[in-house]
Formats: sequence, structure tokens, C-alpha cells
Amino acid sequence: MFLMDPNRSDIPKKTPGTEGTEPTSGYCPGCNERFAYVAADPVCPQCGAPLEGGPSDPLAQTLLIRDPRAGRPLPRVHLKSGHAATDPLLGQELGVYHCESLLGQGGMGRVYLALHTALERYSALKVLAPERVSHDPDYLRRFQLEGRAAAALNHPNVVTTHAIGQADDYHYLEMEFVPGGSLQQYIHRHGPVEPVRATALVLHAAEGLAAAHRAGIIHRDLKLDNILLDCSGQPKIADFGLAKRVAAGKAARLGESLCGTPNYMAPELWRGDPASPTSDVYALGICYFVLLTGRSPYRAASLTDLQHSVMNEPLPGVRTVRPEVTLEMAECLDQLAAKSPTNRPRDGIEAAELLRAVLGDLRDLHSLVTQALKDAPGIEWTHRGTQFRLVVKLPDGRRQKVFIEPSHDALRDRLVMIYSNCCPAQSDFYERALRLNAEMRHGAIAIRNVDGVASFVVIDTYPRATVDPEEIRKSVWEVARRADAIEKRLTGEDRN
Repeated sequence: MFLMDPNRSDIPKKTPGTEGTEPTSGYCPGCNERFAYVAADPVCPQCGAPLEGGPSDPLAQTLLIRDPRAGRPLPRVHLKSGHAATDPLLGQELGVYHCESLLGQGGMGRVYLALHTALERYSALKVLAPERVSHDPDYLRRFQLEGRAAAALNHPNVVTTHAIGQADDYHYLEMEFVPGGSLQQYIHRHGPVEPVRATALVLHAAEGLAAAHRAGIIHRDLKLDNILLDCSGQPKIADFGLAKRVAAGKAARLGESLCGTPNYMAPELWRGDPASPTSDVYALGICYFVLLTGRSPYRAASLTDLQHSVMNEPLPGVRTVRPEVTLEMAECLDQLAAKSPTNRPRDGIEAAELLRAVLGDLRDLHSLVTQALKDAPGIEWTHRGTQFRLVVKLPDGRRQKVFIEPSHDALRDRLVMIYSNCCPAQSDFYERALRLNAEMRHGAIAIRNVDGVASFVVIDTYPRATVDPEEIRKSVWEVARRADAIEKRLTGEDRN
């Protein structure tokens, strides 16, 4: 539903001599999606598998055709397949909705950022393609049934469904607009997720899945593209029950009823068994694997090869790719993505219990920092891996850099470290720094390597298992203020 990050390093690049060449539409059998590319040997920008020419069946297309050169949707690009992408609703009224911009498109229809003109609220409006309804009348019935069922769900980790209806010749589903993008996008931008953060994200997704399973709703197409992040970094599951059909030409050899995203489909679905809570749990396990490693566990050039891998090959060892993943996390992943449904948690409820036990008392630092700083004026922050970098604007017009990161002790003994750079650790500053350290009641002065330079820093630490957002927020301000004061006394400058 969301646009791809144009800065991704794994998007197929334009090869020499292709300037001005029209993008070609390529299909990834594992992702069951089409992508636009300009490359000699195109690969899927999501899973890395080779792209192929088919299928021509529009019902197998579900997400936005993207231009890898610019990261933009292609509103009117004639592809070599002869298809054209047009948009009769963009900027127009559909009932009480004004369709302001396009979030995604495909064979199922299009998703718009739409303003509800009566309530004056923004939403994500999924509009079914009329040709989808005419080709697959049963889909409209299921779309309506699942939309009503999803509307009954009320959970912080589930995208809220506000309304389902029809205007003119279009059937639509109005959903909560989640502006943070998808977890797939998050990996595109930042790469694999820190293990504790990944476990926390999957736990929250499992809790949303548990709410659906309690209500008797099966997702059928759980994947990272369907797990969205809100402004505070909390995941929300979208698109319950709206699984797409696997490309008809390929599915003929595998079972005409195949639906979903092959890279996330459980072995029993390949055998033709119906979707179930345990198949949702398997997809959750694959989400966990991709979050931890940044790649799909199985890559194949065809559905037949992918089917063989999913049904017969063991799940690759996650700790060989990410050694920092704990044994408990790896064992949990193996249970979630077990080949046999009987070896998995039975539903989202049991999956959440398992993940909660693995996470234990550990806190997800990303969520803590986001909650601590989301309404803090005068603080700008970014993060890379497990480190958060802040710029704090002080009242006197000075600025101070502050860093937040976990310690590198044993996982369950880790601390949250909050520190700010004062100045380089020059020998002529040592005596004054020691005297200042003796006067400090909050934190301490230490020597730490900051961007390759040995520096005096003011540092404060908290147990990761018990620290709360309010402590982090107060410590950031206090550490910044004290580091700036020490920097001023030692150097007379505002370097940091």
C-alpha cells in the first residue's frame, strides 16, 4: 500500500545505455507482485528473487507498480506488456470522500489518502477495481464479509476499519490511515532490526492477531507489507481476510485455490489445506525471520521451486546470519515457523504468550525513546541500528548532541546509556574534569570513544528492564545541560 524508499541500495539500478528507456513490468512469484524496473537482470526489490515476465492475470497484481529510479508511483506509464496505469478518481469526489493522493494500486484496486468531507478526517480508502468484481464476483462477497468482521475488531495493534460501502460503481473500504509506513518499508530504510526490537514488534503483531483469532477472523495474507507503523512506532495489522489469488497460470499445477503471498505461505497451504490460525502463525514467524535478517528465508525463481523449498528445506539458522539473536529467540522462531501445524502455537494467543516469555523483562528501546521524545520540544533525533542521536536545543541558544544506546553486556544485564560529548579528552583537561566529576550529583564524567575520538562525556545509565520514558526524557535534558556546562568551562566553546 505504501511507496518504496527511493534510496534503497537493493533496488535494481539503471544500467548504462538504458537512459530514457521505459520501465518494464516484472513479476516476482514469491511476493506475488509486479514491479517496474530498468535493468538487464532484474531482481525483486523486496526478496531478491529473479523477476519474470508474467503473469498477465490482473487479479494476481496487488500492489503499486513502482519506478525504481525515483521511488514514485507510475500514474501514466505505458509498460512493455501493453498495460497503462490511469487514475479516474485521483483528486475527485467519491461519495463523502475526496481522494487526495494515491497510496497504492494493483489488480485488487487502489488505496487513496482520502478526506471524509463530512467528518473532516483523513483515512486510507481502499477502492475495489470494477474489473476485479466482474472477474471474481465471489471476491466482492468476501470483501464485504471480511470488512464487516474487521470493523468489529478494536485493538491497538489492528488497523481500525471505519466503514464499508458503495458509491457510483465503486465498492470501498474506509480504514484508519497509519502514516508511519509498513515494516517492509522500515527494513528498506534501516536494514535488519535489532533483535529485542524485532521481538517486541512481532509480539505486538501477535497480540493484534490474537484479537482477530478470538473473533474468529483469519488474516490469510499476513506479511510485513500488511503490518504498518503508527507515529509512535507501534505496529498495526491491516487487510484482514483480503488475500490475493496466486498467479493463475502457475497455480494450475499447485492447486487453483492458492491465495496469499507465497514467501509467507505455510506448507499446508501449498498442499491445498484451508487457511487457519496456525497458518497465520507461520506467516508471523516468517515476518520475524525477515525482521531479524533483512531477507526472506527461501528464494526461488518459480512457484514450483519455492513450494519445494517451503515444504522440504529446513528454515535457515537465524543465528548464523545474526549471532546476537539469543537462543531463546531462535527457538521461538523455529516454533512459529515449524513445518507441521501441530508443532506451532495454535493461534495468535499462544504465539503472543510464547513471544512474551522470550522477551521477558526486556524493554524495546525504540518504543521507549519514541514515547519519551514524541512531545519533547527542542529535540531532534534520528537512529542508526541501536544508537539514537539527538540534538538538544538549550535555552541560551547553545546546542548539544546526546546519544542513547544499549550497553553490550549479556542481553538480560543490559543498561540504557544516555551520554553527551563535552570535548576531546586532552591531558590538560584531566585534573579539572576529575574535580567537576566530584561535584556532580547526577550522572558522571567518563572518557568514551565518540565518532572515533576519545572524548569526555557526561553519562547516565539505567537498567533496561525498569527504565521508563519519563526517566529517559529527564535524563536527556540533564545530561545535555551538564555536558554543555562542562564543555563551556573546559573549552569556552560550543562545539557539540
